[in-house]
Amino acid sequence: QVQLVESGGGLVQAGGSLSVSCAASGGTFSMYAMGWFRQAPGNERELVVCISRSGGYTYFGNSVKGRFTISRDNSKNTVYLQMNSLKPEDTAVYLCAAVLTISSTTCYPQASQYRYWGQGTQVTVSS
Repeated sequence: QVQLVESGGGLVQAGGSLSVSCAASGGTFSMYAMGWFRQAPGNERELVVCISRSGGYTYFGNSVKGRFTISRDNSKNTVYLQMNSLKPEDTAVYLCAAVLTISSTTCYPQASQYRYWGQGTQVTVSS
């Protein structure tokens, strides 16, 4: 069983930057594809970005392309999300997710494809 704990987040002004991270424990981190999702009140959970086991493949949600980046450090069991040029519409709870996968060259865009979830961290962007 994998446990995921997000950290970072907080309040930032529009146009600013913020970084969040997700630390994993309880499993072999390099065997898991990872994803960042977000959910705002009244909205469905949506993909921000996902990353393959090796880190060589990423897939971004349309609304964050060109502004957000993802990386992972398998030696530290951690995945990172760097958010730049933040907009008020980026305000949401950001959740980290993991799924055990054989493939080292893909990740998954749907929330239903992930088995393990963190509790989430709030990101608020003020206008």
